Amino acid sequence: MVAIKRILLIGNHFHNKSYNQNAWQELATQLQKTGTQIITTSGKTGKLGRLADMLWTIWHDRKQYDAAQVDVFSGPAFTWAYLSGWLLRWLKKPFILTLRGGNLPIFSDKHPQLVRILLGWANRVTSPSTYLQQQLSVFRVNIDILPNALDLQKYTFRLREHVQPRLVWMRAFHKIYNPSLAPRVLRGLKDRGIIVHLLMAGPDKGDGSLQQTMKTALELGVSNLMEFPGRVEKSLVPDSLSKGDIFINTTNYDNTPVSVLEAMACGLCVVSTNVGGLPFLLDNEVDALLVPPDDPNAMANAVQRILQESGLAGRLTFNARKKVEQFDWSVVLPKWETLFGELIRHG
Repeated sequence: MVAIKRILLIGNHFHNKSYNQNAWQELATQLQKTGTQIITTSGKTGKLGRLADMLWTIWHDRKQYDAAQVDVFSGPAFTWAYLSGWLLRWLKKPFILTLRGGNLPIFSDKHPQLVRILLGWANRVTSPSTYLQQQLSVFRVNIDILPNALDLQKYTFRLREHVQPRLVWMRAFHKIYNPSLAPRVLRGLKDRGIIVHLLMAGPDKGDGSLQQTMKTALELGVSNLMEFPGRVEKSLVPDSLSKGDIFINTTNYDNTPVSVLEAMACGLCVVSTNVGGLPFLLDNEVDALLVPPDDPNAMANAVQRILQESGLAGRLTFNARKKVEQFDWSVVLPKWETLFGELIRHG
């Protein structure tokens, strides 16, 4: 196998501490530990500046990397993947596309020709979930599964056989994650005489979702049951998760969220909406409870079951930890190394 030398990673590689470290930034860190030389782009926060920086880096540093990897999201962010793919192909640089966005299937239905062209340009295409693999298989058959990964040694596991009414929500405050559902769930529980405390941690994406969530909590009379500590440093995520026993995931769109994997690793009981890739990641009644999106009554029912149903919490948390062990970097990183080695050797 040809030694991995120099890789260009193209995606949201922000250096600003107001952003959480994401799965692709962790990939860069892990590859560097193997001795791989890594170039990343882009750390620019402005959309146009980010796109320009990506294309400039691809061209300017073309002699400094042997292969590239490009993250693919839906919406306007698809543009950077498309143009990056075009330029890499023109430069005759082998590259991998990684499907990231949970909304990609809907985007692909609206723009099938663009998606087909981009996926056809790539030497290899990977997906962190079978969900996106299956949904986009009409555009490309051979899509490899390479899941988002964790360093499980950083997450202390505690079996939740006896749970307390302590909930955790940990995402960015953005409308796609539907954070305002959380106070509505608390109101539903309170109406049943079940008082819980909820920690809602995450950065504010600036679309008004944080303010709307706080307003909803105030209007429903549950703001005193909620805590908003803001963004949590990656190294402190396990400690924040350990403050709760139940993790609620309120999202309307998703693929394979690292926050859910982290909760599973720590032993929290997961209650999640059943959207996007989540039914492909989680087995309902086995390692999580899945509910319809934007349904506060269904999510409150699930939380109530975990609090009151004998044996349920222990079963969910044990099975979740067993599942998430396949997402450890010790399992996933060698697959990335092999893939990049084959890419450099064969193109």
